[in-house]
Amino acid sequence: MSATAANHNSRHPLLTAIVLALVAAALNIGLWWWGNYPHGPGDWHGKIDGFALSVFQRYQSPLKGDFPSDDQIDGDLRLLSRYTSRVRTYSMLQNPQLPRLAEKYGLKVMAGAWIDRRLDNNEKEIDTLIAQARHYPGTINRVIVGNEVLLRNDISADDLMAYLDRVRAALHQPVSTAEPWHIWEKYPELVQHVDFITVHLFPYWNGIARKDAIADALARYNHLKQLYPGKPIVIGEIGWPSNGDRFQYATPSVSNEAIFLRDWLNVAKLDHIDYYIMEAFDQPWKEQLAGRTEAYWGMFNADRQPKFPFTGPVTEDTAWPWKALAASLLALLPMILFARRFSRFKLVGRFFFCALIQLACGLIVWAATLPFNFYLSWVDWTMLTLLFPAQIAILAILLINGFEFTEVLWRPTWIRHAGMLRPDHPDRQPFVSIHLACYNEPPEMVIVTLDSLAALDYQNYEVLVIDNNTKDPAVWKPVQEYCEKLGKHFRFFHLEPWPGYKAGALNFGLKETAPEADVVAVIDADYVVRHDWLATLTGHFHDPKVAVVQCPQAHREFEHNTFRRMTAWEYDGFFRIGMHHRNERNAIIQHGTMTMVRRSALEGTGGWSEWTICEDAELGLRLMHAGYDLVYVDELMGKGLTPADFKAYKSQRYRWAFGAMQILKGRWSWMTKKGPLSAGQRFHFLTGWFSWFADALHLIFTLMALFWTAGMVAFPQYFSLPMQLFLIPVIGFFFAKAIFGIVLYRARVPCGWRDTLMASLASMGLSHAIARGILHGLTREKTSFVVTAKSRRLGGSNFAAFAPVREELLMAVALALCIAGMAEAFGTRYIEGTLWIIILAAQSIPYVSAVIGAWIAHRAGDKAG
Repeated sequence: MSATAANHNSRHPLLTAIVLALVAAALNIGLWWWGNYPHGPGDWHGKIDGFALSVFQRYQSPLKGDFPSDDQIDGDLRLLSRYTSRVRTYSMLQNPQLPRLAEKYGLKVMAGAWIDRRLDNNEKEIDTLIAQARHYPGTINRVIVGNEVLLRNDISADDLMAYLDRVRAALHQPVSTAEPWHIWEKYPELVQHVDFITVHLFPYWNGIARKDAIADALARYNHLKQLYPGKPIVIGEIGWPSNGDRFQYATPSVSNEAIFLRDWLNVAKLDHIDYYIMEAFDQPWKEQLAGRTEAYWGMFNADRQPKFPFTGPVTEDTAWPWKALAASLLALLPMILFARRFSRFKLVGRFFFCALIQLACGLIVWAATLPFNFYLSWVDWTMLTLLFPAQIAILAILLINGFEFTEVLWRPTWIRHAGMLRPDHPDRQPFVSIHLACYNEPPEMVIVTLDSLAALDYQNYEVLVIDNNTKDPAVWKPVQEYCEKLGKHFRFFHLEPWPGYKAGALNFGLKETAPEADVVAVIDADYVVRHDWLATLTGHFHDPKVAVVQCPQAHREFEHNTFRRMTAWEYDGFFRIGMHHRNERNAIIQHGTMTMVRRSALEGTGGWSEWTICEDAELGLRLMHAGYDLVYVDELMGKGLTPADFKAYKSQRYRWAFGAMQILKGRWSWMTKKGPLSAGQRFHFLTGWFSWFADALHLIFTLMALFWTAGMVAFPQYFSLPMQLFLIPVIGFFFAKAIFGIVLYRARVPCGWRDTLMASLASMGLSHAIARGILHGLTREKTSFVVTAKSRRLGGSNFAAFAPVREELLMAVALALCIAGMAEAFGTRYIEGTLWIIILAAQSIPYVSAVIGAWIAHRAGDKAG
C-alpha cells in the first residue's frame, strides 16, 4: 500500500471502514448469486402426459392412518387438471373416492392395485380395482396390478402373472404391472401376461449425473423396445429429486429436477413417448420408508407450490436475494465497527476480518433457513434447536481465532511493546526477593537453578527456597545444605505438612520476605536464568502502575530429544503469538515462572490465592482488576525443562484447564459486568479459553458421533445420515483453525516446518486432557495439584507406553471402527456419508496424536536412558 493511500486511510478511518464493509457485503451477495446462478433448460409449453399421484398432505401419512379428505383430494385434482389430463394411482383401498373426483375434472386414471405379501389384502385390492374400473369405464382407462412387486420379492412371478390374468379376464381396459427395466429383462414371460409394459426409469438411482440422465433413460427405454418389439411401453415413473442425499454421481437439487424434467418433457414429446412424471406432490411420509430422498420427488412441494417455472431460467433458491440481503445487513454494522476501531491494522487485514465476519453471518443465515427446505419432524426441529447454539459457538470461536490471526499478521507494530532496559545503578535497583517453591524435585536439578541465581549480575536480591511437603530428607536436605554454602542471599525453608500447594508455599515465602524487598520474583525449580534477568527488567517497576513483568516460559536441553523438542515448540507458540495478542489490551496470562510482581500490589490484593490451582493466572487477573498494568517482555531470560513424559505433559495441561475453570467461576462477575476491567481485558479472559471449550465440545461431539454412527450402521431404519447443515460448518471450522495455527506458527515461531508440524501434533494430543480439565473444572470445586515431572522416570514395556493415553487409544479405536462401519454400510454413495466419514477421521486426529505423542515420549526416554 502506498504512503498516500496509508495517509488517506488514517485521515478517513470511518469512510474506509464503510467502503470495506460494503465491498465485503457485495462479495457476499455475489457469492449467493453464484450459488444460485440461473440455469436455462429448454422451455416447456403444453400439457404433461401424466403424473404419478399420492394425495397425502404435508403432515399426513398412511403409516399413521391419517388420510386426506375429499376436499383435499378434490383440490389436488383441480390443481393437476391445469397441467395434465392423466394421473396414476397405486392403491384402490387408500383413496377409493379418487376416480369419482377425477371424473369431475375430466382426468383419466391409470388405477393401481397395491400387491404385497398380505394375501388377504391383495384380494381386497383386486376386487376393488375390478369394481371401480367397471363403475368408471370412462375415467379409469388403464389398470396396474402391483407396483415393483418382483423387485421387492413380495410374491413369485407365477403368482403375479395369475393376478394379471385374472384382472385381464375381468376387464376391458388394458392391464399391466409396473417394474424397473431390469425386471422386465429378467422375466420375459411376464410380457405375455400384460397388455402393455409399464417401466420405471430413474437415472438418479442408477447414480448417473444429471447431464447424462436423459441419455440414460432413453437408452433403457430403447433397450426394452428392442427386447419386446411391438409391445406398447408406458413409462410409469420418471423424475429427479429436488432434495435429499447424493447418490454416486447423481445430485438432488431443485435446479437439477427442473432441468431434467424440462429436458425430458421436450424429448418425450419429440419421440412420442408415453410417460407419467414421478411425482405430482412431495410426500414427506415416504422418508420413513426409504430415506430422506424419497420425500422430494414432487413437481410441487408438499404445500402444493410449484418448485420451478416451466419457462425461463431456473434458480436453485428463489429466496436467495432476501437471504443474501439479510446476511449482509447482519454483518454490516459489526464490519464497520471493527474496521473503524482497528484502523491501525493494514488494509488487507481489515478486509480479511470483515470478510470473515460476513462469512460467519452468511453461515448463520444459511443454517437458520436451510431446515425450511426439508420436511422435518418435531424431533428434527428439537435437535436443530439444541444444535444451533453449538453452531453459533463454533462461529464465535472461529471469529476469535480470526481476530488473533488478523492482529498478529497485519498490525503495523505492537502498541504495548516492552523490552530490556539499561541496568540501574545499584543505588536505584529495587530489592528483589526471588521465591523458588519446590516439591519432591531432584536436588541436582534444583542446584543447577540455584547456581544460575547465584550468578545474577544484581546486588539487591535474596533467594527463598521453600520446600513444601517433600517427605524424603534425601531429596530436600542436599538443597538445604547447598543454600547454606551459597551464603546470606539464600535461605531455605522446609515445610511439612503445609496446605495450599504451591500458592501456600509462596504465601509462606511472602511472610518471610525481607522487609526492604520491593519486588517478588517467582521461578520454577528447573529454570536456569540469565545473569541480566533482574538488571535489565526491574527498571519497569519505576512506573508505579506496573505490577507485573512477565517473560516467556522457555525451555532448554530439548534439541536432541524428539518428545522434548516437540513440546518445547508447542509451548513457544503461545508466548510468541497469544501473549502478544493479549498484551495489546493489557490482558496477559501471568505465569508462575519468570515473573516479577510488585510486592505492595501482591500483598495489597491478598497474596497468592489458595482456592485455585492456577494461582499465577488468578493473580494477574486480580491485579488488572485493581487497576495495574502487566508488562510482557518477549526475551528468553530463563529456560526450564519440558515435562519428562507424556503423562506429565498431559497432567500439566489438565491442571491449567481445571484452574482456568476455577477462575472463570470464581471471577465470573468481574468478566461479565462493567467494572475496573477494560472491555479488552474482559474479552480476552472470557474468550481466551474458548479454544479449550472447543476441546470439551469436541469430546462431547465425538461421544455423540460414536453413538449415532453405531446407530446408523446397526439400525439404519431408525438413524439417518446427518444433514449437510451440521457437517459443512464443522469441517470448515476444523480446517480453518488448522490453517490459522500453521500460518501463525510459520510467521511468528522461529522453527522449521518439521518442528511446526510436530508442535501441532503435540498440541492436538492434549485435546482430551484439556477437555477433561474443562468439564471437571466446571463440575467440581477442587482437584489435586500434581507437580509436573521434569526428570525422566523409569521406563517400562512398550505396552506401558500407552498407559497414559488409555482413553485416547480407546477413542481412536472406536472412531476407526466407526469409519470402517460407515465405509462398509454406505461407501461413497451419499455426500452426507462421505462428509460424515471425513468428520470421524478429523475427530480421531487428537486421539491418534495423543497415542503417537505417548509413543514418541516412550522411545525418546529409552534413547535418553
